[in-house]
Amino acid sequence: MPTQTNSHPATDFREVLQPSPFQTRIDEQCLVQDWMSWNGYKTARVFDTLASEYFAVRSTCSVMDLTPMEKYRITGPDAQTFLNRLVTRDISTLKPRRVTYVIWCNDEGKVLDDGTIFHLSEGDYRLCSQHHQLDWLLLSSLGFDVNIEQETHNIAALAVQGPTSCSVLTAAGIAGMEQLKPFDIGYSTLNGIDVMVSRTGFTGDLGYEVWADPTKALAVWDAIFAVKEQGLFDIRPIGLGALDMVRIEAGFIMPGDDFNTAETAVRADRDRSPFELGLAWLVSFKKPYFTGKKALLAESKMLTGRRLVRLSVEGNKTPTDAFLYDSKGGSRIGTIKSCVWSPILKMNVSLADVEFVKGKPPENIWAEIYYQKELEWRATWAKCTMSTKPFWSHPRSSITPPNKF
Repeated sequence: MPTQTNSHPATDFREVLQPSPFQTRIDEQCLVQDWMSWNGYKTARVFDTLASEYFAVRSTCSVMDLTPMEKYRITGPDAQTFLNRLVTRDISTLKPRRVTYVIWCNDEGKVLDDGTIFHLSEGDYRLCSQHHQLDWLLLSSLGFDVNIEQETHNIAALAVQGPTSCSVLTAAGIAGMEQLKPFDIGYSTLNGIDVMVSRTGFTGDLGYEVWADPTKALAVWDAIFAVKEQGLFDIRPIGLGALDMVRIEAGFIMPGDDFNTAETAVRADRDRSPFELGLAWLVSFKKPYFTGKKALLAESKMLTGRRLVRLSVEGNKTPTDAFLYDSKGGSRIGTIKSCVWSPILKMNVSLADVEFVKGKPPENIWAEIYYQKELEWRATWAKCTMSTKPFWSHPRSSITPPNKF
């Protein structure tokens, strides 16, 4: 039978948001005091300016606190069998010290969340997700010999991303960085502190995630930023604002922003399947039964009625929440879900939910954009172009070993 371990540090009831293990350093460097809640944690949206933080990811090295991300440790004799039943992707071939991207669905084949599975060792996995999933994991694990531990508060994590990230972590004292391939896991020390390093990230760039005991969090932060103090590299902390910019460029989806999860959708037609999100490549019908397989198998034989697609939008007006039409003033065919003016690409890029006709995308897509000028709202039309590839994809994100700086 499944067992549960759910540890949570004692907190002051007067605190609205949970402080991160890195909070002391974050508070010191957050100049604009622009805060958000991420899974109940006090999280910076912006530290200084969006522009400086964005270019830290794309040009130098950025550091972001990942502690608020939901993390679950899944162990036991049936750990692999359970996870293979839970997610749509076949993870039976996932080797120890490797990471893979996954999604999981309800019985109707609608996506509940996406995340990553870390295969730490035989029978030992970590599942990371955007939203709280403990209830679903416990329900799904009935009949399996597994232990599920919510370890969100027991693991401190930093995302170290950007062209110089490998050189920065190497200079900080972490050995073996240059040998890690994308989605590899390595174990090392940093100033005598045990750390796990994975070559993973949410930026579409070269990057790593550093995992450590939360009691050692400040020491890990200081060791990394000591490299900056030595004048070797420029390193900047970034918030959720800059992360949102780069993940849209890379075409990475965000549950709750780009689609309603099956758990949160109020109307029956507002949740989405993997096929409607352009994630058919994550569905394996060759493996044994998984939750939602019957519904997805039936859907796979039908023509797609809608899909989340990547759109570039002409002009310099950001198409926030814009409606999409098949012509100027024509029939509405979709909505832009996430968008950003890309400073490095010099264009508007977006993720949009678009209706397909007989499984094919519309020939023409126009966005009706509303913007404010001189205290008045105005409207304009902008031509949209669909892209089958991410807007941002750089060879350095996968080259091994990375370039030295």
